[in-house]
Amino acid sequence: MVSNIGAIQAYSFDPDASSDGEKKTYMHEHLQKLLLQLEETEGGFDQFTRSYRSFGVQRQPDNSLFFKEWAPGAEALFLTGDFNDWNKFSNPYAKKEFGKWELILPPKHDGSPAVDHNSKLKVVVHTNDGQRIYRISPWAKYVAREEKTVIYDWVHWDPPPPYIHIHPRPKKPTSLRIYEAHVGIASPEPKVASYSNFTTNVLPRIKDLGYNCIQLMAIMEHVYYACFGYQITSYFAASSRYGTPDELKQLIDVAHSMGIVVLLDVVHSHASKNTEDGLNRFDGTDSCFFHSPPRGEHSLWDSRLFNYSSWEVLRFLLSNLRWWMEEYRFDGFRFDGVTSMLYHHHGIGTGFSGDYNEYFGLHVDEDSLVYLMLANHILHTLYPDCITIAEDVSGMPALCRGVQEGGLGFDYRLAMAIPDKWIQILKELKDEDWNMGDIAFTLTNRRYGEKCIAYAESHDQALVGDKTLAFWLMDKEMYTNMSTLIPMSPIIDRGIQLHKMIRLLTHGLGGEGYLNFIGNEFGHPEWLDFPREGNNQSYHYARRQFNLLDTDHLRYCQLYAFDRDMNRAEDEYGWLAAPPAFVSAKHEGDKVIVFDRANVLFIFNFHPNRSFQDYRVGVEAAGKYKIKLDSDEVQYGGHGRLDHNTDFFTEPHPFNGRSNSMLVNISNMTFLTH
Repeated sequence: MVSNIGAIQAYSFDPDASSDGEKKTYMHEHLQKLLLQLEETEGGFDQFTRSYRSFGVQRQPDNSLFFKEWAPGAEALFLTGDFNDWNKFSNPYAKKEFGKWELILPPKHDGSPAVDHNSKLKVVVHTNDGQRIYRISPWAKYVAREEKTVIYDWVHWDPPPPYIHIHPRPKKPTSLRIYEAHVGIASPEPKVASYSNFTTNVLPRIKDLGYNCIQLMAIMEHVYYACFGYQITSYFAASSRYGTPDELKQLIDVAHSMGIVVLLDVVHSHASKNTEDGLNRFDGTDSCFFHSPPRGEHSLWDSRLFNYSSWEVLRFLLSNLRWWMEEYRFDGFRFDGVTSMLYHHHGIGTGFSGDYNEYFGLHVDEDSLVYLMLANHILHTLYPDCITIAEDVSGMPALCRGVQEGGLGFDYRLAMAIPDKWIQILKELKDEDWNMGDIAFTLTNRRYGEKCIAYAESHDQALVGDKTLAFWLMDKEMYTNMSTLIPMSPIIDRGIQLHKMIRLLTHGLGGEGYLNFIGNEFGHPEWLDFPREGNNQSYHYARRQFNLLDTDHLRYCQLYAFDRDMNRAEDEYGWLAAPPAFVSAKHEGDKVIVFDRANVLFIFNFHPNRSFQDYRVGVEAAGKYKIKLDSDEVQYGGHGRLDHNTDFFTEPHPFNGRSNSMLVNISNMTFLTH
């Protein structure tokens, strides 16, 4: 196991030093200055991060409507829409300090608001070069597109009876078992599925499977469906293609009633280049929320990059986080594209070997780094049970250490090397050539003291151009040989066994949390591809075929049962919350990996054609052991070769670095409990 305590020290101050002589880092000092500025100028970060209550449109107690925008490069702003028959000049904003613009619309004669619920609005911007452009408010809480149009419209969302959450947030799980999901593909039907469908049909499955956390992708509004939710156009709007804001609130509320926390996949690393229905050139300039080009453009993603040194950009992004926590009652965030944020080179054409010179220097974007520290500090101060996860491929030291230590404050990082390793192995090697030491090294190679989310595959591995692990293992035979009514072919037999073993090995050894992408728990075939010109706008691959799982005579239900029982076993024994495992065996000839964690002994036999009788394995805790989970059980698509009534007793015989050992029988994968 790689231990990088020095990484923490490089970003920390001496906790034993006196209060007068604390050796804080430059970044930590920068953060403290920002917090002091927030106190002096905004009344503190609590008020600052509630700016969604003053920007955009706000209904006042007398039903007047208050509008406020930040457009520092504009010459004039007007409001138009259904309410004034789209008159472009009748409702001007008043210019205020620091690029702010304000407008008050008094109520109608009957006392109702001047702008009706569900009616359309636009901001008319007169630019400093004489153009007149039409924009959506960056703070718009709902945007929608009519069926035959391309551009999204700002829709005033102010329903008469607002949704009231019934159920309290669940407590932060000790062991995090994440179900990564996309609402739009969560149906076997070739269409965009809805929030309501997810609530009714998918949440019960997630609960039954034993996942205690859902990570929702593609919720923040994005015009282009095929971008998978990573080209955001409206940051405060929940995507209308799946339904209404209230239906999303109900989804989260019902998840909470099941004891499941819900994380939002938040994209603060970049934004869509769209202008008429996005943030880009909101005030007519090439900057505003972003750096001017070239710094403000991402060459690979063809998107805009935020200016994290701007006060108003900090207001916008931090308030955005607060909005999703308060209005929708999300329980935390998976921050997308953190590697791009941390470095001026955005990780483009750069490899990371772990050398500290790669993490400290002028190539590090201090502004975005401090933004992430600030975001984590605020979230964890206001919401102690908030969960934040970083998608970072670089291995930035102290990413998941507390801000008070000089770290960036994330709770977890994604262990992105693990799925890459599994895909590499499946592409390049026959399973008899797998290297046990290489696999175990990849699964344990993480910074000590920084929690990781392990996963064998996520949405990335299933996208077009690649395919799911199940399809790598069994390919076209999944179309014809998955029936329990016929004998298993050798490919299906081996594929099913390896699918289970890969997932449990990753679950038990790879981190302090575990993630599964929707449908992969039952071996979803093929790949993901969203409707686009290149596939004639087809939804065939933009769906999850739960009908395969619900067909009793197909073997998908066996993989589902194993995934369910794997999670339930973790819930019982808590290995994800336990210290890292001790790997006692990586036997290349036998193709066996053995490790113990949380008083559970894991034994994996990857040999393609050998089982073992009276096989000696090392174990630390002495006593009696019993089989708890066996991938060779018939209900999981195995062959039932082990006797579960057998008790295994340790001997005071040290073996492979453990104080005791015992003789066991192993077929595929077994774990025994003390």
